[in-house]
Amino acid sequence: MSTHPDPVELSSRIIDTGTAEPPHNRVTGELTQVDDDIAVVESFSHCWVIRTDEGLVCFDTSGARSGAGVVESIRNWTDAPFHSLVYTHGHLDHVGGSGAFIADAEARGEPRPKVLAHEAVPARFDRYRTTNGWNIVINLRQFGGVVKPDAMGIGGSGRAFLPDSVAEPDETFRSTLAFSVGDRSIELHHARGETDDHAWGWDALNLTAYTGDFMSWVFPNAGNPQKVQRYPIEWAAALREMLAAGAERVFPAHGLPIVGRQRVELVLGDLAEALEHLSGRTLELMNEGAPLDTIIHEVTVPDHLQDRPWLAPQYDEPEFVVRNVYRQFGGWWDGNAANLKPAPESALASEVVALAGSVEALTDRARELAEAGDLRLACHLVEMAVAAEPQHDGAHRARAAVYWQRRKATRSLMSKGIFAAAARESEAELGEKVVADPLGESLGKALG
Repeated sequence: MSTHPDPVELSSRIIDTGTAEPPHNRVTGELTQVDDDIAVVESFSHCWVIRTDEGLVCFDTSGARSGAGVVESIRNWTDAPFHSLVYTHGHLDHVGGSGAFIADAEARGEPRPKVLAHEAVPARFDRYRTTNGWNIVINLRQFGGVVKPDAMGIGGSGRAFLPDSVAEPDETFRSTLAFSVGDRSIELHHARGETDDHAWGWDALNLTAYTGDFMSWVFPNAGNPQKVQRYPIEWAAALREMLAAGAERVFPAHGLPIVGRQRVELVLGDLAEALEHLSGRTLELMNEGAPLDTIIHEVTVPDHLQDRPWLAPQYDEPEFVVRNVYRQFGGWWDGNAANLKPAPESALASEVVALAGSVEALTDRARELAEAGDLRLACHLVEMAVAAEPQHDGAHRARAAVYWQRRKATRSLMSKGIFAAAARESEAELGEKVVADPLGESLGKALG
């Protein structure tokens, strides 16, 4: 059982006061019972467990390296067999631990649990196999600016991104799927949001929504710069559907449970409003003919939502969501004619260096800009310096220093990871660290 503050009490206090009490996304590996027959194991991705008189229904299975610990925590609560595993979507931190659940059933001489998922999940698994190397690279980059991915138990290292132990779905559905286990009836609803294969569960009798990543206690992951298309408009519509159904309890895959109709209305309403505003304003500007450069610097979250504890840009951020809306409706070209068929970056950089007079002139100016707080422009200059002279020690030293500074100044994990990766690239070229212990805190500490 959990030794940490009760998640429902903590959530209620944060929502009622509007005051953050981080960490909101706790990675304890411990189980908390939130109702007579409902418990949650808080992992990097939570596992929600419903106990019925026919066995356990589990929403998500955590990651490959954390799955066994999740099963152990459940077994300290109940010996009931695993009846059904529901994948809210196919991301590895949600499905990677499935092998541990199946192994538990086999070790106990019980039937294998049935795996339920949207029909697009198998296609996702196939895509992971096709793009295995790419997924390892981007996962390391996405989380490497905070902590080694191995520590989170979500994959992204070794030779296989998708572990062989991950269970394929036994039953899939397109739009909705209703099923009963013992005395519990659950409906699964498909909606595109963070992924194209996402589903959320609905317990109509208890007015409970098992939201997966539709709610995660950070700004919605609807913009991720290294991943495939996200769907913020449909994400917002799914949140509105949960509200219209009368949800009084929200049990997410990341972050704290939400209990009470008013709290649910506030939090889900805020999430939906933020996504609707970003999407709507982006489309308005696109319809007016505005280029991407204008749109990403103009469209922001409404002021009254800026400080909501459940909308903090700690993982994804609004600017990336704007880019994703543009990509969904406008394609990859940003509206700048020169970028349609650009010159090689190294050629452009060499011309700028020639105009500046030297690589040193660019790096000196980059450092000046960084010291003045203009890190966006500083990064452009150090990238040009390195592109023009890839073996220039001074350019790499400036690049590493600027990107470590930018990592420190940004809030979102995605940005931190990419900026840290850039800094490490230059440090590897130099063969030395430019900044000692640049990460400071780990993701584990940040998340509890």
